[in-house]
Amino acid sequence: MTGATAITWLKGVGTRKASILKDAGILTFDDLFDYYPRRYLDRRVMKSIGTIADGETVMVVGTVIKTQVEGDAPGRARFKAWLGDASGVLELTWFRGARYFSHSIVLGQSLAVHGKVSYFGRQAQMQHPDYDPLTPDRCHSGEGECNDFELYNTGKIIPIYQTSEAMKQASLTSKQLRTIIARAFEECTPGQRENLTASMVSGHGLLPLAEAYREIHFPSSHEKLAKARYRMKWTELFYAQLLFALRHSEIRRNKAAVKFTHSGEITQKLYATLPYALTDGQKNAVRDIYRDLKSGSPMNRLLQGDVGSGKTIVAMFSMALAADNGLQSAFMAPTEILAVQHYFVMKRYFTPLGLHVGILTGKQRKKERQAVLAALGSGELQIVVGTHAMIEPGVSYANLGLVIIDEQHRFGVLQRKALQEKVLNPHVLLMTATPIPRTLTMGVFGDLDVTVIREMPAGRRPVQTFVRSEQEKLTVYDLLRSQIAAGRQGYIVYPLVEESEKMDLKAAVESYQELSATVFPDLRLGLIHGQMTPDEKESVMDRFRRGEIDLLVGTTVIEVGVDVPNATVMVIEHAERFGLAQLHQLRGRVGRGEYPSTCFLLYAKMSADGRERLAAMESTNDGFIISEIDATIRGAGNILGKEQSGALSGLRIADLNKDYTIMQSARAAAFRIVEEDGQLRAAEHAMVRECYLHHYHDRFSLADIG
Repeated sequence: MTGATAITWLKGVGTRKASILKDAGILTFDDLFDYYPRRYLDRRVMKSIGTIADGETVMVVGTVIKTQVEGDAPGRARFKAWLGDASGVLELTWFRGARYFSHSIVLGQSLAVHGKVSYFGRQAQMQHPDYDPLTPDRCHSGEGECNDFELYNTGKIIPIYQTSEAMKQASLTSKQLRTIIARAFEECTPGQRENLTASMVSGHGLLPLAEAYREIHFPSSHEKLAKARYRMKWTELFYAQLLFALRHSEIRRNKAAVKFTHSGEITQKLYATLPYALTDGQKNAVRDIYRDLKSGSPMNRLLQGDVGSGKTIVAMFSMALAADNGLQSAFMAPTEILAVQHYFVMKRYFTPLGLHVGILTGKQRKKERQAVLAALGSGELQIVVGTHAMIEPGVSYANLGLVIIDEQHRFGVLQRKALQEKVLNPHVLLMTATPIPRTLTMGVFGDLDVTVIREMPAGRRPVQTFVRSEQEKLTVYDLLRSQIAAGRQGYIVYPLVEESEKMDLKAAVESYQELSATVFPDLRLGLIHGQMTPDEKESVMDRFRRGEIDLLVGTTVIEVGVDVPNATVMVIEHAERFGLAQLHQLRGRVGRGEYPSTCFLLYAKMSADGRERLAAMESTNDGFIISEIDATIRGAGNILGKEQSGALSGLRIADLNKDYTIMQSARAAAFRIVEEDGQLRAAEHAMVRECYLHHYHDRFSLADIG
C-alpha cells in the first residue's frame, strides 16, 4: 500500500468511520500520518490539583467523584463534574452539550483534563476543558496494545489526538485513532521519500523524514519527540514561506507597474505646508514608499504604526507623489466615520495645492455620487477617499496608480482584491494601526515589504491607564467631571459583543439616558452607536469635534480614527469584555493633544484572562508589546480572524506565537532557494517543487492576496 491508499483499506475503519474521518480531512494513509497529535500525556508536565495556580494552563489526571446537570431550559443547561486526586478537587464545567457530557463522563472514570485554571474562592475550576478518558482495564490481548491508563502509569509518552463531536459519537476516541494510525504504519512507512533537499536536512540538523513521522506519533523519548516536532514545524514553515518567496519573485520578474519618475511641485509644497516636523520613522517610511513607486515593479507594502504614530501623513506624501506623476490615488477606509474624517483632512491639505479630492460612500445621494464618478472617470479628481463603495461595479478610474487600504485587517481578502483589480498591477499600500506581532507579520504577510513606525510625533504624551472596579465608578465620574470643568472633553464606551449585540446596545442607550438625567444633567452629552445612520453619526462627531458636546457616550464605533485633541478622558465600561487590541485602540482616542490624558478601565466580574489583559493595559502604552501579549493570550488565528489568516490557516503543527526562530530559519532557506532558482526547475529542486504543488499549494491558497 502507498500513502495515497484510501483509509477504508485499514482494519477497523468501516464506512461510517471513514465518512467521519473524511469530514476531518482524513481520506488517505498520508492524511492519517499528517494528523499530528495535539498534545502528549507526559508525566513530566502533569500537576496535582492541589498545586495548580490561578490563570495557569495545566494538565491533571484524576477520578470523577461527582457529576451534576444544572438548569433544564433548552440551551441553558450546563454539565459539571468534580475531578479528584490525592491533593484536591477540580470543578469542571461545560456550558454546552450537557446531555452529551452527562452520558460520556461518569462517576469513577479516570480522566486527563487540560485547560486554563481559575479560582472561585478556594475552588479550582476549569471551563470547557479538553479531556481524555483513561480506561483502567488491562492490555487488549487481541490487539497487543496497552491502554492509556497503563501507558501513563508505566511512564510512556502518550499522543493525544484531536477528536470532533462526530468522532466521539462514533467511539473514535484518541486511543482508537492511535490504533488506526499504528495499523497504517504497519502497512506503509511514511516519509520514505524526502520532501527537503539533502543540504537542507543536514545543514539545519533535521531528522530524516521517516524517523520524524515515527517519533511524532510514537515517541521513544522526549528528546526524539522534540526533534521530530522541530522537523515537521520547519518543513511546514518552509513551504509556507516558499509561497511568499515564489510570489515575491514572480511579481518582480513578470509584473510591471507605472513607474513614478520624479518628485515635483506638489510633494515639495506639501512638505512646506506641514505645521510640524516629520519623525525619523515617518521619513524612513516615505523613503521606502518612494523607492517602491519609482522601481517599475508594483509596490506591495504594509505600513504598521501604533495609534497616533502619523501613518496618514505618510500616505498623503505617497498620494502627492502620484499626483506629481499624473496619476490618481484611491484611499479606502473601513467605516464612513473614518472615511469622512480622512476626506476632510486630505481636502484641508490638498485643496490649497490645486488637487481635487472626492469621497465615495454607500449612503451618498445619487446626484453627489454620480458627480464623483464622472470626475473620477474623466481624471478631474486626483484623489478619492471612501468605503467599500469604491469597489462596486460602475466605479472606474481614468488613471489609477496608487491604492491605499487603511486598517486593512477590517477588509476581507476579496474586498481588497476587488479594489486592486480596478487597474492592472497598481501600487498597493496597506496600513494598520493595530500592531501585528513580528511572527504573524512574517507568517501572514510574508510576501509584503513591511515598514514599521515605532516612534510617536513630538508632543504626544503617554496616556495614564488605571484599572478600577464598578464600585469605584462614582470616583471615576468625579475625575471625568473635573476635566470637563477645566474645558476638556471625554468618552464613555460600552461593549458591543456579537452574541448579545441587541442587549448590549439597549444597555448602552439606557445608560446614556441615565447619565443625561441623573449623573451629568448639567453637561452636554452625545450618543453614538452602529445602528445610527451615517449622517446621524457624522453629525454627532462633528458637534463633538467643535466642542458642542462635553461627553460622548457610545459603543466601539469610535474605536478607530476618531481624532479630537481636546478629549482627555476615556472611560471603558465592562473593560473585561473587550479584547486587548480594542482596548488599546479605544485608549488611543485620547492623548492626541497637548493636555495630559487618562484612561479608566472599569470591570464588573474578572476572569483570569480579563485580569491579564487589563494588567497589560496598565503596564504599557506600546501597541507592539500589547500585540505580543495578545498573541500569547488568544493565539494567532484568533487575532487575525479567518479572512486574514492566509498561510496561517494551512498550518497543522507550527505555532506562530512560539516558533519565530524556526520561521526565521525556514524563511531564509525558502527565499534563498527561489533566489537561486526562481521557478524551481533545477534537478536538485524538483522534489521541492513537486511537494509544494502536491501537498502545500492548496493548503496555503487563502494567502494569495496581501
